[in-house]
Amino acid sequence: MNLTYAYIFLVVAIIFELISTSFLKDTNGFTNFYPSLIVIISLCICLFLMSHTMRFIPVGIVYASWAGLGIVGITIIAVIKYNQVPNIPTIIGLSLIVLGVIIVHLMNDIKVD
Repeated sequence: MNLTYAYIFLVVAIIFELISTSFLKDTNGFTNFYPSLIVIISLCICLFLMSHTMRFIPVGIVYASWAGLGIVGITIIAVIKYNQVPNIPTIIGLSLIVLGVIIVHLMNDIKVD
């Protein structure tokens, strides 16, 4: 694996985190079997991929990307799935999170192998 694959793994990990989180409300406190199964399996895949990503990208950068893009992604999913539209301050805050993730990636000192 190299840095390119590490970033691919990170993107896929974020996708699985979004799948997991988007079904979390449907589990009804982990009392509904299939949504609970989706959450558990998706989160396990996500964490597996993140663990491999952290071999090449620093932990802080991985976690900032995963958390930041996960927050923005799940907000978009909540708008579509649950009709939970964010207000203006929330949109501004989410924009700052995206800007923060971009800055973290542009200003890091990861060495390409």
